Amino acid sequence: MSFSITVEPSGRSFSAEPGETLLAAGIRQGIGLPYGCKDGACGSCKCRKVSGTVEHGPHQSKALSADEEAAGFVLTCCGVAQSDVVLESRQVTEAGAFPIKKMPVRVSSLERASHDVIVMGLQLPAADAFQYHAGQYVEFLLRDGDRRSYSMANAPHTQAAGPRIELHLRHMPGGKFTDHVFGTMKEKEILRVEGPYGSFFLREDSTKPIVFLASGTGFAPIKAIIEHMRFKGIGRPATLYWGGRRPADLYQDAWIREQLTHMPQLQYVPVISNALPEDAWSGRTGFVHQAVLQDFPDLSGHEVYACGAPIVIESARRDYVAQAGLPPEAFFADSFTSAADKQ
Repeated sequence: MSFSITVEPSGRSFSAEPGETLLAAGIRQGIGLPYGCKDGACGSCKCRKVSGTVEHGPHQSKALSADEEAAGFVLTCCGVAQSDVVLESRQVTEAGAFPIKKMPVRVSSLERASHDVIVMGLQLPAADAFQYHAGQYVEFLLRDGDRRSYSMANAPHTQAAGPRIELHLRHMPGGKFTDHVFGTMKEKEILRVEGPYGSFFLREDSTKPIVFLASGTGFAPIKAIIEHMRFKGIGRPATLYWGGRRPADLYQDAWIREQLTHMPQLQYVPVISNALPEDAWSGRTGFVHQAVLQDFPDLSGHEVYACGAPIVIESARRDYVAQAGLPPEAFFADSFTSAADKQ
């Protein structure tokens, strides 16, 4: 028998079949539960269980600790209902139901943006419209059944000039997919992708000022959101903090500075953690998430959109809520979890 799953405070409900994870059931029925890795590794799907019984599959303790589970929190990506369940998730919206599609794509461009980042262009099927929110991601479907997730770095309105998406790929030495991308991949290669996925997109019903926090290629979905804001004329004050080890890691610094000339509400703070003397870096240094706290000791009236390495996202979520008064439901995150992280 199936179980009824209700999400508060929205009151939306859906059914979960025996053995089906809460997240899979929600996605199947168009309920936009938040999620990231879908593998129990990042914690983006964590929410509070109000009532009912949920049994968890394998997951990492950094995503859901034993104390959190005992306190009634669940991971919807690996949690299976054993009864009717009521969850609390303030990120559930009405907007999430773009159709998820599988489609062939052609590699249209491969641009080396830095020593370990390639900006990839993918040509989409011309006759098939692809809808997504700025900030969402697609998954490559590899021949052996594995998947690799990458955020789209261009806003949806750019599809008007041609069905194309832009991805930012960082080389993970020894990585099955990125070794191919950085080694033998050629333009015109045919791949398969599925999407859109993810709950990382701008909540346009809010008027709160925004802090964007990016580390490394976590800049990609934030770039798409900034493009979307410029296109839609969204005037909310926004500050982008982008962190890298060395200045070259901020591989589209010039693009951001160009946007600043068109978006007076946007501020930009690059932060470097391991500059060398030859870099001649005179800007901010240290950990990027801490730079936000230095400038915004009170985040109680803000929204934070954070994307990048799991350690950055986890530290930011913890410190912004505990130290700066950020409401937990005002922290939106997409943690870039690699295949190694998931294992």
